[in-house]
Amino acid sequence: MSPGAGRNLALLVTSQALVLSAVVLSMTLAGVLGAQLAPDKGLATLPIAAMVLGTALCSVPASLLMRRIGRRPGFVLGAGLGTAGSLLAAYGLAAQSFAAFVLGHLLIGGYQGFANYLRFAAAEVAGPRHASRAISWVVAGGVIAAFAGPQVGLWGRDWLPQQVFLGSYLAQALLCGAVMLLMSLLQVPKPATAAAEPARPLREIAAQPALRAAIVGAAVGYAVMIMAMTATPLAMLGCGFSAGDVKPVIQWHVFGMFVPSFFTGSLVARFGAPRVMQAGFVLLMGHVAVAASGIEYLHFLGALVLLGVGWNFAFVGSTALLTQSYGPSEQTRVQALNEGLVFGFVALASLGAGWLYDRFGWAALNLLTLPLLVLALVWTRSILPRRPKLAAA
Repeated sequence: MSPGAGRNLALLVTSQALVLSAVVLSMTLAGVLGAQLAPDKGLATLPIAAMVLGTALCSVPASLLMRRIGRRPGFVLGAGLGTAGSLLAAYGLAAQSFAAFVLGHLLIGGYQGFANYLRFAAAEVAGPRHASRAISWVVAGGVIAAFAGPQVGLWGRDWLPQQVFLGSYLAQALLCGAVMLLMSLLQVPKPATAAAEPARPLREIAAQPALRAAIVGAAVGYAVMIMAMTATPLAMLGCGFSAGDVKPVIQWHVFGMFVPSFFTGSLVARFGAPRVMQAGFVLLMGHVAVAASGIEYLHFLGALVLLGVGWNFAFVGSTALLTQSYGPSEQTRVQALNEGLVFGFVALASLGAGWLYDRFGWAALNLLTLPLLVLALVWTRSILPRRPKLAAA
């Protein structure tokens, strides 16, 4: 990898760490604060659902816009959305306005919709030979977020006496501003200029079994993760644990999400993306088993760590498989299709998390994800090369 590529990759990894720190901060606080502001407890996770919805709504426009103007201005614009959303969420807290708080998280989700292309930019910077490892390293930027996100939330908790956690969202705005600065230094060629061969029709590209498996795998892995992660603070508080007990569980969950990225790329290179995805789905089933087996502290902690590692294998494997399914002239449309479908499904999952938990409880919410995991496991298995049959003696 050239020195210029290494510099750009370092900017992308650092920006990913800051982006995910902001996202983890919201994931940690939004459900609890939403329960205080919402007119109905069943709407407690609506801010998180709005954040995921914002990601889904911005995913396709972000890809098309960056095809026209390039990665750098696109990422800077996305960080501007994050700054505006953080400030609006802070206003919602100050004014005790649930609508403003939800709308702020919608904009924060739009920020993530742009930032999700950081991993694709890493593949473009590194080139096909190093793409899977570059994707893993950018995703690994979340290791910092595992501890920085919740810590920034607690750090800003008492900044302003008139409202607890108001300062947390102001600190989040500063994180978004730092990403704007870093991304202004990025140098990535416009995706449209990289095309050397005519693009196939999108219908033909989407007909590839590997591409379909990549989309299904990412959608299921992310949806299962977001449902459980969203409901965890509510479930733990409902079982009598304190906010201080919730913090380390979320931290270790996020740690489990991103630490494997230091070697997931190597696993993909050695065993292939479908095998790594399958391992992720099995680990996510392990999360369901642990979560449904009890409500002690170690049940929550163990389940959430498995949830994080399973998500990593499923998501990184799916992304690597996706990048193998298109050429340079096709990348913008395929990435937009993937992000739109994946995060549209994830938005539905996060929207239902609060309602499912409120109506059916923690164990049932997790057990309902099993059919999705089985479907993804079987679907991914269908694209593996078949072993040749032995000739009869």
